[in-house]
Amino acid sequence: MAKDGKHYEYSVNQVPPVGHLLVLSFQHVLLLFVSLAFPILFAAQLNESTEFAATLLAFSMIAAGFGSIIQALRLPFIGSGYLCPNVVGPSYFSLSLSAAWAGGIPLMRGMIIVAGLAEMALAPVIEKLKRLFPTYIVGLVMLMIGISIIKPAIASFFGLAFRDDAIKGIDIFVGTFSLFVMVLANVWGKGFVKMYCLLIGMLAGWILALIILPEYWHSLAVVKDYPLFALPVIGPQFSGIKFDFGMILTVSIVAIIGSLKSFGNLLVAQKISEPELKETNFVPIRNGLMADGFSTLLAGLMGGMAVDTSSSNIGVAGATKVVSRWICVCAGVIFLALAFFPKVLTVLTMIPKPVLGGALIFAGSFMVCSGLEEMFSEAWNSRKTFVVGISLFFGLSTGFLPGLYARTPDFIQTLFTDPLSTTTIIAIILNQIFNFDIMIENLKNKAGLARARTGI
Repeated sequence: MAKDGKHYEYSVNQVPPVGHLLVLSFQHVLLLFVSLAFPILFAAQLNESTEFAATLLAFSMIAAGFGSIIQALRLPFIGSGYLCPNVVGPSYFSLSLSAAWAGGIPLMRGMIIVAGLAEMALAPVIEKLKRLFPTYIVGLVMLMIGISIIKPAIASFFGLAFRDDAIKGIDIFVGTFSLFVMVLANVWGKGFVKMYCLLIGMLAGWILALIILPEYWHSLAVVKDYPLFALPVIGPQFSGIKFDFGMILTVSIVAIIGSLKSFGNLLVAQKISEPELKETNFVPIRNGLMADGFSTLLAGLMGGMAVDTSSSNIGVAGATKVVSRWICVCAGVIFLALAFFPKVLTVLTMIPKPVLGGALIFAGSFMVCSGLEEMFSEAWNSRKTFVVGISLFFGLSTGFLPGLYARTPDFIQTLFTDPLSTTTIIAIILNQIFNFDIMIENLKNKAGLARARTGI
């Protein structure tokens, strides 16, 4: 097995042997399937047909798969070159639904195209903003990425599909069993067991669910009605693209917030892929945002839902010390190809929710602790205490009290959307305010040095 010193099983540029490459990629594909709930839920909210849902799902998967490929390939001016795959992200879900209600799928497509273009426009200037992201802010972003998946992770762990679903003890048992297998395989496993800890845990949990929960066997019976291979059926709903200039400002703001999330994911991917870096290298970050924006643009052009970078997959890469970008390429190819195989796709979408919940908790644990480690890797002071503390109070409140912000003025609702983006925005602003005197002093010192050099 290829190794890279003490850091990795497979480092960022190493290509694993074909067998390992396929299995490791499939391990990441299983996590990507969590995001397929969004297009299914989207179609249900519009009361559309099963055929419509299948087409929306296929287009979304193609965009996410293609986005994962270009994200990892490191092409000129596009792609970070890290294991940072795309999923059908939740960032644009509410906006897409509002656009579809107002103007159907053509308007949704137009607004997603605008969002993709907005993120691509932001990418080239991201390096100019590096002063806004000192080490402890980067750590805070990493922490919040882990916290941002708590809601879907815990809901899935308890087997909940809808808010009022009953919680069954047997679901908790399956989720707990899956999580413990993953953790024990990672902590005490060696070689293959440690690398495949997520896959081992998910398969073990799925097998247990099939043994003790007959409904999972019954749900698999519908698979025989699906064809093995099929092209997406493009119905009349997917014809045309529309734009609403009244929505462009809102779309742009949401795109900036979504870019902040992807920015954070790319920062984490860089930290685990290149830990030897003393400071952030913004070139791959910029190219990664360009790839993410292009993937969202592609989703809008095709008629799929907007895509986003996946924090869960980055967490798994960090936990297993397998960060080869070629795994992301292979996972993208598999995810893209599965869009044309309804029978296989249907089977994989039936992974028991508690098993998926255990996988998300496993990945999120790494993200949370990595963020804390990064935050406290340098000397602490009272300025940082209040930047982080105040940001966390208001950021986490969007998750604890979502109904409160629904009653606030529109500009506050736009900024206070979810824990990750809200915490990041407030932390960036407070860091500038609380360190304003230091910034002025540094400017004075630079001016003094400049005068000394010129003899003025």
